[in-house]
Amino acid sequence: MLDETPKRFDRIVAILIQLQSKKIVKAQELADRFEVSLRTIYRDIRTLEASGVPIYSEAGIGYALMEGYRLPPVMFTREEASSFIAAEKLMQKFTDTTLGNHYASAMYKLKAVLRSDDKDWVSSIESSILMQSSEKLFNDKSPNTLATLFESIAEKTQVILSYEAIQSEGITVRHIEPVGVFHDNNNWYMFGYCHLRKDYRQFRADRVHGIQKTEIPFSLEHNALETYLDKDKNVSTTKVRILVEKRIASYLASDRKYYGFVSEKEMDGKIEMTFMSCDSMEGLSRWYLMFGDYAMILEPESLKTKILELLERNRQRLLLNH
Repeated sequence: MLDETPKRFDRIVAILIQLQSKKIVKAQELADRFEVSLRTIYRDIRTLEASGVPIYSEAGIGYALMEGYRLPPVMFTREEASSFIAAEKLMQKFTDTTLGNHYASAMYKLKAVLRSDDKDWVSSIESSILMQSSEKLFNDKSPNTLATLFESIAEKTQVILSYEAIQSEGITVRHIEPVGVFHDNNNWYMFGYCHLRKDYRQFRADRVHGIQKTEIPFSLEHNALETYLDKDKNVSTTKVRILVEKRIASYLASDRKYYGFVSEKEMDGKIEMTFMSCDSMEGLSRWYLMFGDYAMILEPESLKTKILELLERNRQRLLLNH
C-alpha cells in the first residue's frame, strides 16, 4: 500500500515547488534533499503525473515541467518568512548596492502575500535583527561589483576590471572571464580567467576600482568553480608551531583559522598551536607580531627569519622618521 501520510503529501508538494524553481531537477538531487530513496522519488513523480501535472523526463538528465505550466505561489509560513528577514539583513550588509536593492524589492513582494497577522509577526522580528560588518567589502568607486559579475557569469560575457593587486604599484586593466564568486575570510572574491596573465586568477572585491560589462563572449569553456578551488587546496604547505601564553590564546581563536590552523594542545601551562601555512609566511608573520611578546616560535626557522626582516624594516622606518 502506498504511504499516504501527511509527511509524504508535504514532500510531493515540495517536489512540485522545486520543479517550478529550476529548469531541470535530478532525481538524486530530490532524494538527497528529502533523505529518501530514488525509488521513493520515482513513485512521487508518478503520483504528480497521475494528478495531471505535465512532467517530462530524460534519462540521465532529470525532470522538468512542461513549458507554460505554473501553479499560483504557495503561501509562506511565518517561520519561512522570518528566515527571509535574516537573509534580508545579511543582504543589506554583505552584498553590493544593486543586489541589496533587488533583494529589498523581492522582500516587498514576499511580505505582500502574507496574512495580516503574519505580517505583524514578521515586523516584530524585523526590528530586532541587526547585522554588523567590520570589513569594507567593496571599493567606493565600484559599489555594484557583485551584480555586474552575476550578469557576466549568467550571460557568459567578459568584464573589464580596473584592479589594484596587493603588491601592485598601481591599477591594472584586466579582461576577465568570471567563473564564479565566493565569500571567504570576511571578503568577497571573484575567480576567473585573466587575459592579461593568460591564466586563472582570483580577485578581491574591495580591490576592484571599476568594473565594466562587455558584449565579448567567453573564449574558453570553464569548469565549475568548485573544481578550481579544490585545486587551490592542494598547494604546498609549511608546518608551523607556536607556543602562546594561555591567557592570550583565547583571543586568537577567531583569527587563527585564516592562517591554516590545525590543532592545539596544552604544554607546560601554555598553548601549543599547529598550523599548515600556505601563504609563504607573509600573512602569518604579520599576524604573529600582534601578540609576539606573549608567544614563542617552535618551528620553522623561516618564520623567525621573516619576522626579523619585518622588524628590521620597521626599525629602519622609525629611524628615518625620528
